[in-house]
Amino acid sequence: MASDQTHLTLLFLFTLISPILSHSIIQQFTKPHLLFTLANTLYCDSWRFSVETNDAGSWSFTPEKCIDYVKDYMTGDRYISDSEVVADDSLEYAKTVELTGKDAWVFDIDETLLSNLPYYADKGFDSQIYDEESFNNWVEMSEAPSLPASLRLYNELEEMGITVFLLTGRDEYQRNVTEKNLLQAGFSNWKKLFLRGTSDKGKAASVYKSEKRMELVDEGYVIHGCSGDQWSDLSGYAVATRSFKLPNPMYYIA
Repeated sequence: MASDQTHLTLLFLFTLISPILSHSIIQQFTKPHLLFTLANTLYCDSWRFSVETNDAGSWSFTPEKCIDYVKDYMTGDRYISDSEVVADDSLEYAKTVELTGKDAWVFDIDETLLSNLPYYADKGFDSQIYDEESFNNWVEMSEAPSLPASLRLYNELEEMGITVFLLTGRDEYQRNVTEKNLLQAGFSNWKKLFLRGTSDKGKAASVYKSEKRMELVDEGYVIHGCSGDQWSDLSGYAVATRSFKLPNPMYYIA
């Protein structure tokens, strides 16, 4: 009998407390500023997914409500982790390659080997109109740091006996400062560095890079892998057997 009374008492108390707890929980998760923050984060995470998978196609600016999101992503652990996973996937594939003696891996430079994050942080993470002059001034400084995951991949590929080629959209007149920056950032022993010459002016990146890769194919190289932060680094013709896309929600190059 006492047990039944205790049970009824607890049930009664729970009946009184339950609405209070429910009300408290609902209030906690329906605060307008919290819902707004969660909605923005969810949207921006989906926007970045669309950008990285190329579903978004050509885009010009980071959405205004995603500027802080991109800042947090690019300066936080997630960007580093994503880049490390891409490097790991690249190495796992490279270990399966049967070397022929004319084995190539093609790397883009900006946001692939070298990080221009210090520059873009100052420019609102590409929320502003692209300023070619100011970016070229940054390049002239030769101060871009390496992307650690890519430096690790680069060095391990060389140890495997794979020949490294660098293919960038930078102009030929920037060769010296680019080589200086690469060396200071820890990169060395590349076979050839391709930069845009006079005849390459005005070409879409996908066309220009395809043409340069074709030169390697014509020389008898097998392009086992290609690493870049833009789809235009990887697409077109004379493409690699496997291509590896690094994250970049800051800008798009066709």
